[in-house]
Amino acid sequence: MAARAVIFDFNGTLSDDEPILCEIFREVFAEHGKPLSQQEYYDELAGLSDPEIVRTWLGRDHPAVDEVVERRISLYRERVADGSSIHEPVREAVRYAAAHAHVAVVSGAARPEIEPVLRAAGLFDSVEAIVAAEDVADGKPHPAGYLRALALLDGGLAAEDVVVIEDTEAGVASAKAAGIRCIALLGTLAPERLAQADEIVSAIDVALMQRLLG
Repeated sequence: MAARAVIFDFNGTLSDDEPILCEIFREVFAEHGKPLSQQEYYDELAGLSDPEIVRTWLGRDHPAVDEVVERRISLYRERVADGSSIHEPVREAVRYAAAHAHVAVVSGAARPEIEPVLRAAGLFDSVEAIVAAEDVADGKPHPAGYLRALALLDGGLAAEDVVVIEDTEAGVASAKAAGIRCIALLGTLAPERLAQADEIVSAIDVALMQRLLG
């Protein structure tokens, strides 16, 4: 069934930045005396919201979660605020989707890091709604972000009208818990970790949007 809306995850999906995020979190956590390996990042943290990543690695009762997240955001903006992490085929796909359907972003990242990248990539006006980490009490794999996006789009869309594109198992679980069809993008995790998705694809491009939007 043709979708009336496409909701994109941000980190690792729209923005090809998971290796950048991994290195930033490794730097930040080393500063706090708890080193993180690449394998540990991808095995345990990728796809979670920023606050949840900090609580998972530094402890549920860590006293400076907000400060750590702010440090992470600052480093991220230094490195990708030029929009270069959103590649041209993805930009074309988002513009195509926006011309034929509603488009939103649901992310565990903070709005101050999402918006500058979208603006620099020329996509900010193509996105009708952004649900960022600070907009919901519970991050992925909880469905709150996707449920909020459904409510924001076109006065409220039904789950069956929408397709989500995600790159992590936490993101896929979030979309499926909201009752939304989910396409998983290869690149961040191995295919077997994305098995809950309705379909797995190797790229986001105009051809994918044409197929999803009918």
